[in-house]
Order: sequence, then structure tokens, then C-alpha cells
Amino acid sequence: LLEDGLLIAAAEEERFSRKKHDFGFPHQAIDYCLKEAGISGRDLDYVVFYEKPLLKFERILLSGLQTFPKSNAVIRESMIAWFNEKLWVKGQILTELNIPDEKLLFVEHHLSHAASAFFCAPFEEAAILTVDGVGEWTTATMGKGTACWEQLPDGRPGAMSSNDIALFSETRFPHSLGLLYSAFTAFLGFRVNNGEYKVMGMTPYGRPNRMEDVYKLIEVGDDGGYRLNMEYFSFHHSTKRTFNNNFVKLFGEPRVHESVFYTPTTHPDKDHPDWDEATAQVNQHYADIAASVQRVTEETILTMVNHAHQTTGLKNLCMAGGVA
Repeated sequence: LLEDGLLIAAAEEERFSRKKHDFGFPHQAIDYCLKEAGISGRDLDYVVFYEKPLLKFERILLSGLQTFPKSNAVIRESMIAWFNEKLWVKGQILTELNIPDEKLLFVEHHLSHAASAFFCAPFEEAAILTVDGVGEWTTATMGKGTACWEQLPDGRPGAMSSNDIALFSETRFPHSLGLLYSAFTAFLGFRVNNGEYKVMGMTPYGRPNRMEDVYKLIEVGDDGGYRLNMEYFSFHHSTKRTFNNNFVKLFGEPRVHESVFYTPTTHPDKDHPDWDEATAQVNQHYADIAASVQRVTEETILTMVNHAHQTTGLKNLCMAGGVA
């Protein structure tokens, strides 16, 4: 909740419901923010939602139809979720806050990411990079942000005269650096959209000696654009697996979730209480894969950043999104 550009309140529903990653309608978080300001929904100038639900629904529906009948379960589960709740979010917000239609705005997901970075940054101009799993269709963008202030007679900045974000290129689903990383998250025994940080934690104990294999899954251009080799993935048509048997043939059997993790690099003196050399070597294999996908991700981001710098000529950079 913002008032005249100042943050009044911010909250996530999970803080009140005690459900981690609670994706239900944020009744309690909304109530908290309004109470902090001492206002009601009718006092709001605008309410802004972070994506365009109909565009996202279009992507889910068309992607499902393109891969049918393999995507039968995806279509079924998606339709249940969307027709039960997600398609009606506009009505929910209008009813919850008791506001007229014209006060409710829907913004593209990656523009929301860009705004979250640039509008909080201390820059008058900046290159912008957004990278995540997927928004509506978009998985990454490059752009430029510009903010100008009128100058007061004493030289201090006055009112803002312009405030603009222009996103000039994008990568679209199913080609996604975030979904590539998430496939390895699942392969390494962690929960997608939850355990990616654990892959990063595993990375320092590995050697990036499988990068050549990771690059069989992604092709990166000089301009930072990339394409996934979809022969290795199933996230676009499966509710249960993000990668397929071709992926397993290339990298071996997936790591079992919650299995004990130690390697010759975590315990060089072999002083782990459950030390077993064979287990340590298997875990080293997984750590090497983690290090490899991490390095490929970093190299790809740096390629994108370099292109953004060359295109905009700006030294300031704002990044946002799950991958960023």
C-alpha cells in the first residue's frame, strides 16, 4: 500500500494463514494493509494486479492443446483451478474492496517485475532485465527505465515529470531459463518453486564439469536470447515431471528427495557420522550437476546483461524475477 509514493504497509497472506506459499486470495493481508493506513477500500485511488489472468489462461489452454493427448492431466487440473477461482479474480477484488471497475488495473507480469526493480532504484536511467519461470507467455525481458524530476530554483529535485519503462525484447514460453533451472531442482531432489536456493547451496561443493551436457538443453545467442531443447523436458505437458527420460539418460537417475547429502568436498576428512565412500561419490555427481547448471545460468544472464548494456548504453542495471 503506497501513499504519495511512500510505503505504508506490505504483507503476505502466509504471515496470517501460516501456510507457506499461500496462493489463496489474500483477505487477511488486504485487511492488515488497510487497517495500517486507517482507510477502507473505497479510499483507494487504484488497485493493481501483477499479471493479466486471461493472457495466462490463453497460454495454459493453447499449450495444453498443442501437446494433447499427453497434456490431458494438465488440461483437466488447470481447468478445475481456473474455473473454480483464478478466472474470477477481477470480481473477487472488486467485491472485496468495494471499488468501481475503473479503479482496478491489470499489468503484465514482467512489467510488474521491471517496476518492482526500477521504481525502487535510485537511478534516473537504467537498463532492465527480468527473468523468471513464466508470466503470461513471457519468461524474460530486456528494457530501459527513465525517470525525470523537475528542478527547483535551489537545485533540488521537485515533482517527477516523467516515469517510463519500455521493454523492448522478450523470450516466450516454453523457452525459459527459470524452467530449465527448476527441472534441475526437481532432478536434484528438491521441490520446484521452493528448493532452487538449495540447488545454489549445493553448487559450491561441486565442479562445473557437466556444462557441455547442460548446453545440450539450451542454446544461447549473442543477444541473450535462448531456446530450450524440448526433447529433454515435460513441464509443458505433465503435472508430475518437469524432465523426461532423455534427461535421465543424459544425467543419470534423479536424486531421492531428502536423502542424506555429503561429499568429499563437504567432508574432506571423511568425518561424517554416516560416511560411506560410494554414497559420497554419488552425491558428488549431483553436486557437479548443480555447479554446472548454476554456471550455465550465470553465463546466460551475463550474456543478456552485456546485450542490454550494448543496446541501451547505460551502466545502471535493474534486475527482477525469480531467476534474477
